[in-house]
Amino acid sequence: MVKIEKLNYGRPEKELYKDVSFELVEDAHYAFIGTNGTGKSTLIDMILNPTEYLYKGKIELDESVRNTRIGYVSQFDTMDDSADMTVFDYISAEFTAIENKIAQLCDRMATETDLEAIFDEYQRVLDEKDSIDGDNYDINIRKQLAIAGLEKLENHKISSLSGGEFKLVQVIKELLLSPKLLFMDEPDVFLDFERINALKELINAHKGTIVVITHNRFLLNHCFDHILHLENSDVQVFEGSYVEYNIELLSTKVELLEIAAREDEEIARQQEILNKARALATYMDNASLGRQVHARQTIVDRLKDRKTKLPFIDIRKPKMEFAFAEPMECETALSLKGYEAAFDEQLLSDVSFDIAVGDKVAIIGRNGTGKTTLLKDIAEAKKSSISFGEGALVRMFSQSIRSDEEDDKSVKDMLLANGMELISEMEKFLGYFGFPEEALHKRMKDFSGGERDLLKLAFLTVAKSNFLILDEPTGHLDVYDQVSLENAVRDYKGTVLIVSHDFYTVVNCVDYVLFVENNSIRRMSVRKFRQMIYENYFDKNYLLKEDKRKELELQINSKISKKDFETAKELLEKIEA
Repeated sequence: MVKIEKLNYGRPEKELYKDVSFELVEDAHYAFIGTNGTGKSTLIDMILNPTEYLYKGKIELDESVRNTRIGYVSQFDTMDDSADMTVFDYISAEFTAIENKIAQLCDRMATETDLEAIFDEYQRVLDEKDSIDGDNYDINIRKQLAIAGLEKLENHKISSLSGGEFKLVQVIKELLLSPKLLFMDEPDVFLDFERINALKELINAHKGTIVVITHNRFLLNHCFDHILHLENSDVQVFEGSYVEYNIELLSTKVELLEIAAREDEEIARQQEILNKARALATYMDNASLGRQVHARQTIVDRLKDRKTKLPFIDIRKPKMEFAFAEPMECETALSLKGYEAAFDEQLLSDVSFDIAVGDKVAIIGRNGTGKTTLLKDIAEAKKSSISFGEGALVRMFSQSIRSDEEDDKSVKDMLLANGMELISEMEKFLGYFGFPEEALHKRMKDFSGGERDLLKLAFLTVAKSNFLILDEPTGHLDVYDQVSLENAVRDYKGTVLIVSHDFYTVVNCVDYVLFVENNSIRRMSVRKFRQMIYENYFDKNYLLKEDKRKELELQINSKISKKDFETAKELLEKIEA
């Protein structure tokens, strides 16, 4: 359906694709993965709008695709243009447009004499309507809303939806138009556990070719039969599941690193011979010895050039650690007494809870229950029902708070504002998070969504605090960044309050959960939370297997670091089993 041949493209500061070639085939479900900033969203945009880019190579769409509508769900679609529409009207807009076009053509048939052209257009529009089951669009819309658990929102305005609800409505709108080729850029962002399951069902039910950029570990493991992996300016396609691909990558990593270790030994051996020859040549004027030194240097250079490269497994993994200020001089870090929150309707009523100093707590609940509103009110601490403990130094990561002023600032400006003064210190700091030195002078708005969130978290690690508030911090982060954040939160000495819909982030980081339901909040242990997830959302056996796989993967990486490749291979067999 799509053929890419020897594609080369980049920006002044970064090469994105180098001689990239791959194909997208019919009726395949692709997970498009890769670390943040590698150019996944750009590559999709190039396929959709090739004439807007100056590139080398070929981007070819099959004729059957060129002549049909290609579906697309954007990463950052806003609801501004459709804010006053109802959910049903928003989803049905394309269907009603077709019906209006048919009505107009019928009117023209009654008044115009040149009917042949009108009949041709009429038939084309009828075929278009039939291809998307236009006669039953109202039934299909309500069916999809029910699958997504959004049936009660049919007559709600788009402006009243939470970020997660709107994202799922966008997905439903595109899927109902039955595109043969559909691209979705992080459609899972901000979705709660129930809606993630709904998205899984929607993706799996789609009959055409679908390419989904996602970092969601649950979707990756349940929705795709092909993996499209972009890393270090190259792309590879794997036919199989994400689990199988991870095993293949891990196996390749062990194999290549074992080869690389042997190559390192040979380079070191040849270098030692070269050093001895050079030392001898410094006090012996001998042409033959000089030629030997030159020949030996050529061997060392050739070995280094041929050294095994790991484009899909030599991946940057940030080192995240939150700076801790002085501890709070009290036992209770945060107290809510009779808190209320309302928007168009009551969200939270008479909410009271205390968080002890040093606790790490997750607020969990369905989309639209008021979690982000609660976090924003806590951060601002303007309501009398909210109070922090003495000595609280609060810092916040927010998905929703974003300004044009911040977007226009450079990374250097942001680091200066956070107390970092030396350029060399800034460059070293950015390196910890996998950013090149040139990133220092880029504006925030020039980064991808995941890169921008990673930078905002990086700035947060510089500013000392003893209380962190994190609102959906993993939304746009890749898998490696997510794991780094989990480790940083777990090791942080202060108090943490986090809103997250990522199961792994919650169970790996927090001491207990505050569960939002029925306009109230109740405390729940992590064990109870796991049980609730097992019973209502995710399969227990799958999650337990994931935990075991992750444990074995950590053991394998530990053995690799010690160059114990034989044990690593034995552990690989256990993962495969």
